[in-house]
Amino acid sequence: MKLKSIIVDDSSMQRMAVAKLVNNHPHLALVAEYSNAIEAKNGLKNHDIDLIFLDVEMPIISGFDLLEALENPPQVILITGKPDYALKAFDYDVTDYLHKPITLARFESSVKRAVAKYEQINRVDEDEEHIFVKSNLKKRKVILNDIKWIEALGDYIKLVTDEANIVILSTMKSFEQQLPAEKFLRIHKSYIVNLEKIEKFNSKNVEVGGRQIPLSRNKKTELAEALANV
Repeated sequence: MKLKSIIVDDSSMQRMAVAKLVNNHPHLALVAEYSNAIEAKNGLKNHDIDLIFLDVEMPIISGFDLLEALENPPQVILITGKPDYALKAFDYDVTDYLHKPITLARFESSVKRAVAKYEQINRVDEDEEHIFVKSNLKKRKVILNDIKWIEALGDYIKLVTDEANIVILSTMKSFEQQLPAEKFLRIHKSYIVNLEKIEKFNSKNVEVGGRQIPLSRNKKTELAEALANV
């Protein structure tokens, strides 16, 4: 497991020093480097990032300004040459705070905190089958048993659960391959259903949670056989 990381620092020498530490760490993967907060904010729209190494003192837009501009920031390890920022740093719920010059021991300690926090956030109940999907540039854990059906929406698909509808960029064929065949069945070109959620069906539709979902004619026999084994 490696945390996908970026470095944001206006100093090329400092970026080089931090990049060397990141590249040499077994639990980190360097995705990109940015010389200012504007570049970083735009870059975060295109990358799913777990950890930011963020310089506080940058011209025009500081590290703190960047944090305030991000709606759902990933973990952040702040880097600064001024110890006065330490208290303010933790008002932003950062993972850790590194003071320049960065020592290897202190860097290792910060990364250890980040890895532990990542594992805590992403800890799963082994008794519950699950998958991770990316929606709105964020990873979300989805319990398979919570899915009622999956619906095609052009280039996207919609996962319908009791709690929410989750829209992700995927094809039906690609997503179907992530699902256990004994629990889910594609009953129509635009629908995959959770077999355990089906309440009743006829030659044209299945009913799930009071909703009528179309059933392809050539899928009726396969559905009946699948339900017999649920």
